[in-house]
Amino acid sequence: MAGSTAGGQQGERTAFATHLRAAIATSGLSLDRIQARLRARGVVVSVTALSYWQSGKRQPERQSSLSAVRTLEEILDVPAGSLLGLLPPPRPRGGAGKRHAGGEPLTFPREVLQPLLDKVGAPDALERQHPLKLVGLHDLCEISADGGQSAVTARAVFQAGADGQDRWLLVYTQDDPAAGPPDLHAVRNCRVGRAEADAAHGLLVAELVFDRPIDRGETHLIEYTLTNGGPPYPECRNTYYREFRRPVREYLLEVRFAQGTAPDRCWQYARNGTTATRRQLKLDGGDGVHAVALDFGPGVFGIDWD
Repeated sequence: MAGSTAGGQQGERTAFATHLRAAIATSGLSLDRIQARLRARGVVVSVTALSYWQSGKRQPERQSSLSAVRTLEEILDVPAGSLLGLLPPPRPRGGAGKRHAGGEPLTFPREVLQPLLDKVGAPDALERQHPLKLVGLHDLCEISADGGQSAVTARAVFQAGADGQDRWLLVYTQDDPAAGPPDLHAVRNCRVGRAEADAAHGLLVAELVFDRPIDRGETHLIEYTLTNGGPPYPECRNTYYREFRRPVREYLLEVRFAQGTAPDRCWQYARNGTTATRRQLKLDGGDGVHAVALDFGPGVFGIDWD
């Protein structure tokens, strides 16, 4: 079990490697002994992976690797989250992707996205500054009993920076491309306009057309859902997150688990520029958890769980 190459995250990777190496040195334990203690707790990590992690050659990224780091913190007797907090949010592997707010993704390959933008009549979406400002966003992610993602409901509030604004461009990528793009449904104050999907990458680009145009200074609330077929539902890698190209005043993220399937532990994580933060969250009485970001972005904000 080894993390992927940490391309593009030199700052966070170095901090994690440095602190891990120091914690191992302070513990007096060899990598072999650490591996044995991990195995005794049901966690399998190779000595090579541990060596790569402390040298900075690689970083933990898969959910199983992040869970191993939590156990490492216990074995090395360091504060919970002190090592995890130095890691950036997990990056997509292969065709997996992220959910984007702001019209332009931070990391999704342009060569895959651009043809879809052309088809929906927004060829310059990656260059132009959109005159709509995302003021507030509320995501409710529903996790099924099999651990997959069954649906996401989003409520978004926009404010116009120019007259005649009548649509928002949604870019959404599925964590499990094999499942295909989700079904998009307009719930309130909008309708689905032109939409294009790339099934191979689980990517959806769609217009959400407002019920009426809004002028400068006006706000507009819309609600939409993204639903997946199942069971089995698409794998979500025990995480849900949004990427923001521009700042958002308030982002509320809820994750709701099927009754009786709530995990033992959940974490909020954020990457804003070169700063990465992480903290543990408490589940509520309804098999759910939430996190709030205020005046956040550009960056990534999300929740993951055991």
